[in-house]
Amino acid sequence: MGIYMQLRDTLKEGEHYAGIILGKDGGPDHHLILLPGDAADVGWPGALDWAAAQGGELPNRRELSLLFANLREQFEREWYWSSEPHETRAQLVWGENFASGIQTVYGRPFRGHARAIRRVLIE
Repeated sequence: MGIYMQLRDTLKEGEHYAGIILGKDGGPDHHLILLPGDAADVGWPGALDWAAAQGGELPNRRELSLLFANLREQFEREWYWSSEPHETRAQLVWGENFASGIQTVYGRPFRGHARAIRRVLIE
């Protein structure tokens, strides 16, 4: 049985397998799992707290792109927070619009949506 089949069989209720994220800059490859639930009308600090309370984290930009490609139907056609602040403007945070797939930045107080993910490292 392949690793995908083993992983799929261990998904918890409401979870969805999104695919593989290849490691970057020496980081490990990992499987991406979308957790159930959606937070609406939350600023970035609240989104971080919400994701942690679900037992996960906010996805990074690359993970949001994979989620848009493979599990778009699991999202509202809204804007979702990432875990990544802008590289040079710390008051801004990246996110993705799940109506269009466009990634852009908003200020931390902006009221967006959040989804939590978990990562399973590939050894």
